[in-house]
Amino acid sequence: MSKRIIIAGGGTGGHIFPAVAIANAIKKQQPQTEILFVGAKGKMEMEKVPQAGYRIEGLDIAGFNRSSLMKNIGLPFKLIKSFLQVKKIFKSFKPDAVIGVGGYSSFPVLRFAQSKGIKTFIHESNSFAGKSNILLGKKATIIFVASDGMERFFPVDKIQLVGNPVRETISRSNVSREEGIRFFGLNPDKKTILSIGGSLGAKSINEALDKHLDEFEKNDLQLIWQTGKPYAKRGKARGNGKTNIWVNDFITQMEYAFAAADVVISRSGAMAVTELCVMQKPVLFVPYPFAAEDHQTVNAENLFNKSAALMIKDNEASDRLVPAIINLSKDEKKQQELKSNIGKLAVTNADEIIAKEILKVI
Repeated sequence: MSKRIIIAGGGTGGHIFPAVAIANAIKKQQPQTEILFVGAKGKMEMEKVPQAGYRIEGLDIAGFNRSSLMKNIGLPFKLIKSFLQVKKIFKSFKPDAVIGVGGYSSFPVLRFAQSKGIKTFIHESNSFAGKSNILLGKKATIIFVASDGMERFFPVDKIQLVGNPVRETISRSNVSREEGIRFFGLNPDKKTILSIGGSLGAKSINEALDKHLDEFEKNDLQLIWQTGKPYAKRGKARGNGKTNIWVNDFITQMEYAFAAADVVISRSGAMAVTELCVMQKPVLFVPYPFAAEDHQTVNAENLFNKSAALMIKDNEASDRLVPAIINLSKDEKKQQELKSNIGKLAVTNADEIIAKEILKVI
């Protein structure tokens, strides 16, 4: 009889892409498995999951707003409503197991599954576990983690160190540098810098690039600039008429961007780090300082301490980011050192391991 699995979570590409990678690996190993995603209405997963060929149900839920306490007034009602929605989903889908990948929507789904004795699995992509995952971890069947030292958050006997699942388009990419650069309409003879602020954009990175945009042309450099939606209009206006700058709010085919890039500017969310390890790119991280428990700084420091990446604080990006990336683009020796060290940290088959372990116990 075919198994039925719910995958819950989302909010950012860092949660959605690994979730889809796990779903694909499960389908590859047991094609008859039925998979249903559960996400938060209005969030990125509601668009990205159907694009990947899976069905998704949305919950009316929001996370705790750290910056404006007034916005949390309706939170208990939303939580109650989401539990009722989860109950309904479970009644019709009857899952054999639930996988949580992080993001608000994973909490009510896994909590409900645990109350019904259904097997639950967690994938914690960061080196600093999120609060809801720590709570859910106590009753989880297996907790898959991407970095060592996670026993300070989870029961040690439930942890399996597997790394982060990477989108197949990236882990198995064979796009050449020239193909990548031509994809963006740029010149293969010039050094190319890729800036990715995460799927939702990065204000400090965008403002730093904007402020020093002319420096790229002065140094004979090209820039592929993913702005995120909030900065897209301003970024496009600034890049207008500059043949060495490509600007858009989102890059759908990241394999071309990674292939084109000689050096990269990036936030240090878990998935960005994982993909850069797999692609072996010299990278300068600007950690997002308001991520839960400042986990992006922890992620970046982990690589910085292994001479596998450079790092600049968010509040120093305005003046230091562009000069630092220009220096790196000219320092071949440093690029080679970073490439070699970041490549040693790459894991390419986490999705297969996770799928295998889950199918073994359900």
